[in-house]
Amino acid sequence: MNHLIVYAHPNPESFNYAILNTTVASLEEQGHHVVVRDLYKLNFNPILSGQDFETFQKGETPADIKAEQEYITNADVVTFVYPIWWTGLPAVLKGYVDRVFAYGYAYAYGEDGTMQRLLSGKKGFMINTHGTPKEVYDEIGMTQSLKQTSDTGIFEFVGIEPVGHLLFGGVPQVDDAARKEMLVEVQQTVKELF
Repeated sequence: MNHLIVYAHPNPESFNYAILNTTVASLEEQGHHVVVRDLYKLNFNPILSGQDFETFQKGETPADIKAEQEYITNADVVTFVYPIWWTGLPAVLKGYVDRVFAYGYAYAYGEDGTMQRLLSGKKGFMINTHGTPKEVYDEIGMTQSLKQTSDTGIFEFVGIEPVGHLLFGGVPQVDDAARKEMLVEVQQTVKELF
C-alpha cells in the first residue's frame, strides 16, 4: 500500500518525531511504500488567502496545494501525526486541511445539493499526543470530541475511512519507560491495521 504521513511538530527531538519514525519503520518492515510530508520542514504556508480563492475560481490550483493534493491522490492511506494544542490541530496542520482538502478536490456538492466525498476509497489513521493526562480527557469527553472533530469532521467528511486513532496523554509528565510502551503500541497498532 502507498502511505502518506502528514507530520506536524516543529521539534526534531520531540516524542512526536519518535512516533513518526516508529510508524515509518513499522510500515516499511511490512513492505509498504511511505511518503512523509513534514509540514514544518517544508515551511508549508498554512494561510488560505484571497489569492488562493481567486486561483480556485479560475479553475486552477496554486502549485503548492496541487503538489500536496497529488500526494493524497496517490495514497491508499493518509496518516496524520501531530500534538494536540489547545484541544485542536497545530495551526500549520489546520492550514494544510484548509488549503489542501479544498472544495472540488476533496469534496463537492452535486446539482441536487447532495454531498460528494471525493476522497472515498482511502483509509485514514491519526496519532496524537497531549499534555493532559488521558484519564482527564476521557472523563470530560475531550477524547471523544477530538475523535469526532478529526475522524468525522475531516476524514469522513471527504470520504476517507477512519481505521484507527491513537491518543497518548500526559506525555511530558510520564517517564521514558511509559513513552517506550506508547511506541510499542504504535508499532503493534500499525501492524494490526495495515
